[in-house]
Amino acid sequence: MLINFLLVGFGASLGAMLRYGISIFVKSKWKTDFPYATFFINITGSFLLGFLVSSALGPIWQLFLGTGFMGGYTTFSTFKVESMELKWKANFQVLFSYVGLTYLCGLIAAFIGIMLGV
Repeated sequence: MLINFLLVGFGASLGAMLRYGISIFVKSKWKTDFPYATFFINITGSFLLGFLVSSALGPIWQLFLGTGFMGGYTTFSTFKVESMELKWKANFQVLFSYVGLTYLCGLIAAFIGIMLGV
């Protein structure tokens, strides 16, 4: 049981560090109102999690990569906060693009990941 907690915790720390690194890199390259870093992270995360859950990986890898790494990598809360910031700035064109594209592309990415993982 303790090993499961350690696997999830270690995976989450690696995922969070990668998310942070990608976020810093993307924000340094593209300075726009559209939150490209979070968008990229959540779409790639949707794809990877779809792939993982449909793959033949054992339960230990599912815990480490699926629950841990992907839980630390993807960021639903940041997506919500950035969406609210766009609303407060009355930047509705970017807001609706961001929310719509995130959900649509996330579903498509998860579907592709599931199909490739089978």
